[in-house]
Amino acid sequence: MPDVDALCDLLNAGHRCVRVVTHEESEAVTVLREAAAQSRRPLKVWTPVQGLRFDSGADTDHGPEDARSVLKLIGAGARRGDLDRTIYGLFDLADHLTEPETVRALREVLLSGPAIGGDGPGTGGQVVLVDHSDRYPKSIDHHCVRMELSLPDEEELERILRSVTQQEHRFEPIDVKISKRDVARMVANLRGLTRRQARQVVREAITGDRRLDAQDIPRMIASKRMLVGSGELLEFVEAPTSMDEIGGMARLKRWLSDRNASFSKEAIAFGIAPPRGVLLLGVQGAGKSLCAKAVATAWNRPLLRLDPGVLYDRYVGESERRLREALHQVEAMAPAVLWIDEIEKALGSAAGSTASDGGLSRRMFGTMLTWMQERTAPVFVVATANAIDDLPPELMRKGRFDEIFFVDLPGDESRRAIFDLHLRKRGRDPSRFDLARLVASSAGFSGAEIEQAIIASLHQRFGADRGGRDVTTEDIVGVMHESPPLSATMRERIQSLRAWAHGRCVQAE
Repeated sequence: MPDVDALCDLLNAGHRCVRVVTHEESEAVTVLREAAAQSRRPLKVWTPVQGLRFDSGADTDHGPEDARSVLKLIGAGARRGDLDRTIYGLFDLADHLTEPETVRALREVLLSGPAIGGDGPGTGGQVVLVDHSDRYPKSIDHHCVRMELSLPDEEELERILRSVTQQEHRFEPIDVKISKRDVARMVANLRGLTRRQARQVVREAITGDRRLDAQDIPRMIASKRMLVGSGELLEFVEAPTSMDEIGGMARLKRWLSDRNASFSKEAIAFGIAPPRGVLLLGVQGAGKSLCAKAVATAWNRPLLRLDPGVLYDRYVGESERRLREALHQVEAMAPAVLWIDEIEKALGSAAGSTASDGGLSRRMFGTMLTWMQERTAPVFVVATANAIDDLPPELMRKGRFDEIFFVDLPGDESRRAIFDLHLRKRGRDPSRFDLARLVASSAGFSGAEIEQAIIASLHQRFGADRGGRDVTTEDIVGVMHESPPLSATMRERIQSLRAWAHGRCVQAE
């Protein structure tokens, strides 16, 4: 195992303390045991419940359960210069480092004579801290080296998929109908999970109906979403929308369709790099956010929305930490679609950042740009923006996004498709309406405004006579005449946006 070799290398290099922060304690225990066996060194483990004991269970005498007492015991041996080659695995010690005396006891262990790995004995042994929390005092953190447990790669995930399927089949027969492509998609959606979590997701997909087929892929995505959870900045979005539910945007749909298979191994072997993302610039309500949901559905990927409204924190250093955690969370969910709605709110202020925020906006902007440029995880970014003037020019260059699309107000054919879509969605036959008149009356309306006009007319008719007469073309036209579109109230701003986009963006229509 690579983790075993990594831990052995750190211990042999003479590090007094190695920190492992993980919720997968069973994996950490396995790595500890195999590292001790590989280096032929004794292993003692301590937990607040069972105290200090040999991991082999060879003795029945347990050491102290109190954290301070066990640290004093280890430290005393180090101060005496005992030739101790023991590896001490201490579990959940971080929770006990709130008292100054306990912190001091650990510091005295770490500040004692150097640990010599390899063939030479160490004085006082070496400590491996396994914790679920990263809350360590700086005075301790400075003397430790951190080690991350690796996640299974695609080959190991495929072995997990097959082994769990075989185990379940032996327990009770299951109907397996998956192609090589289905296996590849399942494995891709298991990425970012630990070994235990991957087994759990596969088992959940099987146990409900004793089947394993392509229909289980959305279920696996949902299970993964529940296991990984979300942070303060990220929101998981249900994305049932399909491309068929978006009227117009023919060029954008074709661009996305052409790249649907670009994430496969065959595409990579063909020399195609997976797409990294798109920036959708345009008028409010024109369907930019709807496209983000549709992409996630079409590509069978979880959709995560980054909320710019809670990006900044009043405490020094917290905003950067929360952004890094959010980006790490997205990569753990990969392959995924990251939707940054109204990105100008998150990064726009960086362009005019002054000393008033201590350079926070510039640092946040730099962190986001570096991640967008350097990330290797299969995360497709869909960013939407309503105001191009607020976006820094660095964000617009190639490499951050594959393409920048301008989503304008829908034309005649697109508005006809939008009316048809929303009338059918509400149980009405579009052939009963004068679509030509509706299209003519809705010039300048966005897709969202057309939908709201249909909804408002339904409310009016139902409120007037409790559904005695169905809604008509006249009712919808009347609602639209009463409520002017955004393109009328903000005509100058929209014209300026169109002028900027001309020659700089690809038209989504």
